[in-house]
Parts: sequence; structure tokens; C-alpha cells
Amino acid sequence: MTENKIGTFSALSIGIGGMVGGGIFAVTGLTVELTRGAAPVAFVVAGVVAFLTAFSYWRLSLRYPSEGGTVEYINIAFGTGITTGALNILLCLSYVILLAVYAYAFGAYAAHFFPKEDYLFWKHTLLSSVVIVLAIINWFGANLAIRSENLFNALKLILLAIFVVMGLMTPIEWTRMSTENWVGPFELVAGAMVIFLNYEGFELIANASNSMRNPKRSLPIAYLGGVCAVIIIYVLIAIVSVGHLDFSAIAADPDATLSLAANAFMGPTGGIMIAIAAMLATSSAINATFYGSGRLTFLIAKTGQLPSELERDFHGQPLEGMILFAGLTLIVGNFVPLSAIATMGSAGFLLIFLAVNVANCKLRRETGGGSWISLLGVLACAIALSALVLQTMLTAGQAWQVFVLVGMVVISYLIEFVYRAVTGRSILLRHRASKTKSTEEASKTPDSQNQH
Repeated sequence: MTENKIGTFSALSIGIGGMVGGGIFAVTGLTVELTRGAAPVAFVVAGVVAFLTAFSYWRLSLRYPSEGGTVEYINIAFGTGITTGALNILLCLSYVILLAVYAYAFGAYAAHFFPKEDYLFWKHTLLSSVVIVLAIINWFGANLAIRSENLFNALKLILLAIFVVMGLMTPIEWTRMSTENWVGPFELVAGAMVIFLNYEGFELIANASNSMRNPKRSLPIAYLGGVCAVIIIYVLIAIVSVGHLDFSAIAADPDATLSLAANAFMGPTGGIMIAIAAMLATSSAINATFYGSGRLTFLIAKTGQLPSELERDFHGQPLEGMILFAGLTLIVGNFVPLSAIATMGSAGFLLIFLAVNVANCKLRRETGGGSWISLLGVLACAIALSALVLQTMLTAGQAWQVFVLVGMVVISYLIEFVYRAVTGRSILLRHRASKTKSTEEASKTPDSQNQH
């Protein structure tokens, strides 16, 4: 029914809400540590890569509207080979990393309400608690949890708007953002890619593409307009943060940079306000990601790339998938440093987005062209991923993170290979199958049906 369809504004809200989630609270300090005064530029660089990829998503979503989103596009473009299954498993692992970033940020900001000497204890306790509590809420009351998303998103954006407006109205130390405080071009690109996961949320639009009232109008505005709007938001947040905190202050407590910056120009009340905004944003992001990731494993299982047990539900929710995501999130969030979490997550999504750009190039005759923009997206993702990996290898004490990245890819292939060998299941290309079925039915003439 038309009244249940998603309009343009709602589609745009899905994209902006998905991107401006918990990530910006978690990694702003890390961005400044890596790029110093060039932090605002770093968000632009990451945003350009996201914009090019958003174009491919727009064209694919218009041609293949489906709740499967990324999974569907990869399946259609790359067929039934092991690489297809491995990419979809890598997507699942990247969502685990994303959940860990959100949980880490929640714990870091919430722990500041407790004594400093107990900070680590409360950070890990609250990090774990929010994952467990929101997983349970999703299992038993997902509808209530999702209905609360609009309220949480509105509050989050209002509080961030206050942060930006008040920060810009208060005298800023612009010299910190002058070129003499920038890192080199290579370090800038690498630093920008560490925080690339801040932009991955636009892919949520794809999962709603089959529910839009006017997709031809809504999808380009939601994808391209959403990414542009978020670039502006992130740049303003970075300007306010660097403009009100010197580099040493950020390095001393990078986990809660926005709260420290708010405290600098609005006093303790401002710091508390942003801490509350961070807790709202990260908890709503965890909630939404749980909701979507459980369905992700459900959809992948439906295509034959994961065990059929993941197709079952509990209280209407895919229980096994959410338990798996929650358990892995607790491990990563509690035992992996934030810089490594961000690097792994960004690299995972860069690989997936590179594949989606390739998919649009392969399917260009069906999606309506624009392949040269997708080729730029392929090139941008490849350069960004290479810079991120190389910089990580060259940074003292961080080379091990590259082995973790390689391990994520290898594990994805091994899981798919072993699973197929043991079960004998093959990938079902749902969109192709339904299209073929419709074609066959349409080809049946009354005469042929009478002959049967």
C-alpha cells in the first residue's frame, strides 16, 4: 500500500542516520592523531570514496530493488563461485567490527561518569553490558527497538548541531588547521581510510530500496545527497574539535574527544551533553546494526552460503545470527585496540565496496551505464585500501593488524569452501531465479496451457 511506502525524506534519513552513528564519536580523536590539522580534509577524502561507491549502489538498487542489498548485488554480479560466498561472509565480519566500534565508543563515553581510577573497569563493563542488553531487546522486542530509532536519531542530530553551532560561535584556533600542521599526502589518505567506516551506513538504503514510493527520485537523493550532507557534518565536527583542543589534549584522551571539546567551550554541561549524545548514538547504532545484521545472516543463509540453521527465527527474529554477532562483538570490543578495530572495519568495507563498484561495471548494461564513475570508485577503493595497508605495515607496532586483515579474507574463503564441501549446498541467485520464473510464466500462452 502506498501509505506504507518510504518517501524521499525518509530514505534520506535512513542514509544520514546510518552514517552519523556511533563511529564519529569513537574515531574523531583517532583521526586527529593520524592526520593532525588535516582532520577535516581527511573526512572529505573518505567521503569522496563513499560518494563514488554510493553512485554504484544507486544504480544497482534501482535495477535490483531487494532487502538483500549488498548481498544481492554481489550474488548477481559474481555468480555462484566461492568468491561470492567469501565476500558475503567478509561483509558479516565487517559488521562485527562495526558493532565493536560502537560498543567501544559507548563504553568510553559512559565510563567518564565514573572515577578516573576505575575508567578501564567501567569502560569494559559498560561496553559488554550495552551489547548484551540490546541483543536481548532485539530478540524479544525488536519492533519497539526499531520504533525508538527515529527519536534517538533526532536527539543525536540535535545535540551534534548544538555542538557545531556553539563551537563555531566560540573563538576557534584556526592555526591548528593550517598546512604546516598537516601530515604528508600519503599519511593523509591512509588516515582518512582508517575512519572510512564512518561512511558505510549509506548501504542501509539498499535494504529498503524495494519499499520506496518513487525510487527513481528517492534513491539518488538518498545516496548522493546523504553522503554530501554527512561530509559537511563531519567536516564541521572535525573543525570544532581541532579548533578547541590542542593535539596533546586529544592524544591524552582520544576515546572521548567530542566530549572534551564540548567541555572546552561549553563547560562541564557541554561535556555531559555530548557524552549523553554519544551514548544515545552508539546504542541506537548497535540496536540498528543488530537488527540488520541478524537479517543479513538470514538472507545469506537463504541463498545457501551459510548453514540453514541461520534461517530459523525466535520471536520473529533470526536468533542464531544475533547470538553469533553479539558473541564476536564482545570478543573484539574487549580485546582489540580501537585503532586496530577501526583499521580492520574500514579495510573490510573498502573490499566490499570495491566489489560493489566492480559489480556495477559488470552489470552496466542492465543498470543503465555510468560505468566510468564506478571505475573511478574501483580505483579509489583500491588506492585507499593499499594506502591503509601500507601505512599500517610501516607504523611501529601495528604491522600485526595487516595479518588480521589477511586472516579475515582467508577465513571467509575457508568458511565458504569447507561449508560447501561438507553440506553440498550451492548458491541460489534469488533475483535471477524469480526473474526466470516470471519469464517462464509469462511465456505460457493459453494455447500451451490448454495442451497440458
